[in-house]
Amino acid sequence: MAQVPVTTPTAGADGDAGQARELDALLESHRTELTGYCYRVLGSAFEAEDAVQDTFVRAWRAYDRFEGRSSLRSWLYRIATNVCMDALNAGNRRARPVDLTPATPLAQAALNPRPDNTWLEPVPDARVLPAHSDPAQTAVARESVRLAFMAALQHLPPKQRAVLILREVLAWKAAEVAELLETTTASVNSALQRARATLAEHAGAEEAADTADPLDAEQQKLLERYVAAFEGYDMTALTALLHEDAVMTMPPFDLWLAGTADITGFMTTIGAACANSRLLPTVANGAPAFAHYKPREDGEPGFVPWAVQVLDLSEGRITGLHCFLDTPKWFPLFGLAPALDAEGRPVGGDEAPELPSPVERARRIIEAERAAGA
Repeated sequence: MAQVPVTTPTAGADGDAGQARELDALLESHRTELTGYCYRVLGSAFEAEDAVQDTFVRAWRAYDRFEGRSSLRSWLYRIATNVCMDALNAGNRRARPVDLTPATPLAQAALNPRPDNTWLEPVPDARVLPAHSDPAQTAVARESVRLAFMAALQHLPPKQRAVLILREVLAWKAAEVAELLETTTASVNSALQRARATLAEHAGAEEAADTADPLDAEQQKLLERYVAAFEGYDMTALTALLHEDAVMTMPPFDLWLAGTADITGFMTTIGAACANSRLLPTVANGAPAFAHYKPREDGEPGFVPWAVQVLDLSEGRITGLHCFLDTPKWFPLFGLAPALDAEGRPVGGDEAPELPSPVERARRIIEAERAAGA
């Protein structure tokens, strides 16, 4: 990594505006990978965005003290790690419904919500997965944001979580991690060994799922059949696509269902309002996903957001159907249209307005601080 100048950018004078833009560009070049790192550590897409914003604010404030002994990338990762460790010290561990309660038989199904900070959150691939020219790196990156892997990470203490991500996902050397965490190489290796053992214990029972890229022709055909079955609310066709032990989850509700009979039974009873829905493809957590719009309840033509569905595929079947129902949060995050017309076409454009990036928000905070101090 090339070293960067040590002068302090400011946004005030014209001569310094170029330096401010230069630092903006440098921070922006690391935004996606830092967001992915913070997301893996924290388990929340929104907390990860906030952590990256806080990282960039701290970087702006301390840039005059950055002496260039390490790369800018390493320095930013050190700041981001400190931000995440502070957040994790609050003790919250995010989970999936399957991690908290036994499966609920259909006859006892009840929709009981839990607080937002209970749940692992979905994330669009583009926000956390930087482009790699190496297919092997791409595969590792996608695997490392799968919901099952993310849930297993939540069982690790904060330091072990950071060590495992840096070593196993980002391929940092032990000495580099030791320097970042201000510890010894032996301590890093020990933490990694313990983290691997814990991860194997909690992830070992999970059947490996296919990641979203690339999907082969059979997997694409499976998704096409799923869309046809779901939009047609054809439970016989849907049953043929589900693994016999498939699960369906619906955060923020702690209810989860196991097996084709309970899943399709739920869809035709409590979930019957989803008949005649529309699905638009997207990707989330390295897996195929769909924006789920259901018919308007007021009888008017068209469809309104209902869920972001994240699917687990394995060996030609759907093994998991994870429906994230808090659409006021998820649809803007994924850039999804706020409604569909009667023909299933996005209303108001194909994408929601782009939210300000952490770089933009950080710069605004710094500019406001400097204006207040002027």
